[in-house]
Parts: sequence; structure tokens; C-alpha cells
Amino acid sequence: MNQEPPWDVAIIGAGPAGLAAAYAAAEAGARTIVLERATHPRYKTCGGGLIGTSLGIAESHIKVPGRDTISAITFTKAGRLTFTRRARHRPLLTMVRRDDFDHAWYEAAVAAGATVRQNTQVRAVTQDDDAATVTLADGTEIVARTVIGADGSASITSRHVGVTLDQQDLGLEVEIAATAEDRASWRGRVLLDWGPYPGSYGWVFPKDDELTVGVIMTKGHGAETKQYLHDFVARLGLADRTVVRDSGHLTRCRRPDSPLRRGRVIVTGDAAGLLEPWTREGISFALRSGTWAGEAAARDDLAGYEQRIGAELVPEMTAGRHMLGVYSRRPLLVHAAMATPVGWRAFQMFCRGELAMADVVHRPGIAAAVRFLG
Repeated sequence: MNQEPPWDVAIIGAGPAGLAAAYAAAEAGARTIVLERATHPRYKTCGGGLIGTSLGIAESHIKVPGRDTISAITFTKAGRLTFTRRARHRPLLTMVRRDDFDHAWYEAAVAAGATVRQNTQVRAVTQDDDAATVTLADGTEIVARTVIGADGSASITSRHVGVTLDQQDLGLEVEIAATAEDRASWRGRVLLDWGPYPGSYGWVFPKDDELTVGVIMTKGHGAETKQYLHDFVARLGLADRTVVRDSGHLTRCRRPDSPLRRGRVIVTGDAAGLLEPWTREGISFALRSGTWAGEAAARDDLAGYEQRIGAELVPEMTAGRHMLGVYSRRPLLVHAAMATPVGWRAFQMFCRGELAMADVVHRPGIAAAVRFLG
């Protein structure tokens, strides 16, 4: 069995969380290796909408490969009660394709000094008091002072740490080839549809020559999720377009008491179940938690990573759970709120990264509704 010289930090997974961790650790001087089972650039099912929080982190490290910038949002309730709100002065979102976005982070991590091994399958993780060992499919052992798990939900590191979940959702998407008329109609605008089932919603995200159309709802309702997507695409008049990709994914949200660490192994991003429960937005959580994990691993302060997640991300997730509860019970109330100055202003500020979800639910009118309904 081949055992290589030890590393300071070994990261499993080269998505946004893993590559942000690699960038931070390598920049801090840690000997850093990333183990990725695929090869960049590679497709990843994802809406690809960057809120201001994600954009702020990314722009300080990479040239963001944006496909569109969004200043208008059309809201519908199960295809009805349509209205469009437009933001002034500054855009709300930036649209990216995950293959472009992740590849840009890959190049940045390598430039920062990290070693990235692609087409590398991890088989197991073990540890003792001094180090953690990652065993690869070919029997090679990678030994590191710290292992960061960024290999997605239901992953090897997630199981090793013992991550527990309290919310699982199924998202289905189609990437549609946009006609010239589609591109003109959707440029700079997304659609959010509050769906026909509790907690569900659908979206249309423009990405230049493609449209990403998707829906999400609680896991365990596969047939209903497929039907919602089918009806949604048909209602939009897009059923005759060429489907470039058709895919699905599970999003998993951690329990409030779920661990983030076991000894010298810490988990981040999807592997830790870190995402906003209502919108299921995960990229900002991946970039933030990944960056903090890389910094903590470089200075060997793993407890500090846990504390920062607890202080900064857990309150946002708690607020998101409250909002999901309100939305599941009263979707028409949420829909109507987006037409009001207060609701629309809060939504804009959230999209731009000026207001965290924890701040949103404490705004007077919203807080009263959350307390009454949640």
C-alpha cells in the first residue's frame, strides 16, 4: 500500500466548498491537496444563481463567468397571479453555469498553491489523534493533519462525521436551448413560481443561450415533482424546445444539533448539510463555510470553525426554517408580500447580500407574520 508524505490539509471534493477551502488553506501557507472524482470542467445540477454574498466572495478570488445579470423578477402562484418587480440602480443576481464557475475556482486554487488530483476516487477516511488518512480506490493513502469533507451530501465524510438531517428535498431541472425570442424575452429576468405543494417552488434562470427550468419540493413525492416540472415547462410555452440536459438532485439540510467535526475531520458545504432551508440556496453557504474551513485547518483551529458556523450560518438557517414554515402554510401571503414595498425591499436586500435571512425575519412586518404563522 502506497503512503505518500503527509499533507497539512487534504480536501475531498472540488466543488465551490472544497475549492474555496483549498484556496484559503494554500494561501495561508498550508500544504494542501484536493481529491476530486471527476474532471473539471464538469456539469453539476444547480440553478446557478449567485446572490450578493456569493458574488462578493467570488469576485475577490476569481473572474466570475457570469452568463446574465438579473434586475427583474416575475412572481407567479402556481402559474397565476403574475406580476414583475424591477430593481433600480444595481442588479439582484448573477447567473453562472456550474461547470464555468467551478472551473474558475479550480484554476484559482491551483494558482494559490493547492494540488488538485482529478479522476481520484476516495474509498475511506480514518484517523487517530495526530492525523487523518484518506484511502483511495487504488489503495494509496493520503495522510493529512486535517481532512476537510466537501464531497456533497450523503458522502463518505458526512457519514464519518455523523451528520444528521432534518430536511431533504428533490430538485428536478432541465437545461433548455433558448431561441432568439427566448433570449430576448428572458434576458435580465428570472421567474419564481410558488408551487402547488407545500414548500415547493419553481424557477426559470436565463443563461445566455440556455434556460434553466427547475422545481423543488420535499423528498418522497417524486411523481408529483415530475408532474410539477412537466406542467411548469408546458405552461411557459417551452415544451417544444430542445432539452440539453435533464437532471435531478437531493438537497439535504442539517439538524441544528448535527456535528460539523469528528476529531481531525471537518465537513463543509453540502457535506455538512449547510444551506438555507426555504430557498435551498447553497452556494453562499458552500463558499463561506469552505473558506472558513480552509483558514481554520491552516492554523489548526478546528474548534474555531465550528464556532464560526454556529455564530454566522446557524442563525440564517434557523430563520430560513421559520420562513419555510410561513411559506408552507401561507404561500399566498408570501406572494402578496413581494408586491409590497417592505417585502420587495427585503427581498432585494437579501438577493444583493445586504440583508441575511436572520435579519429579514426580524424586520417588523415580517417578524409579526412569522410569529403569527410560525
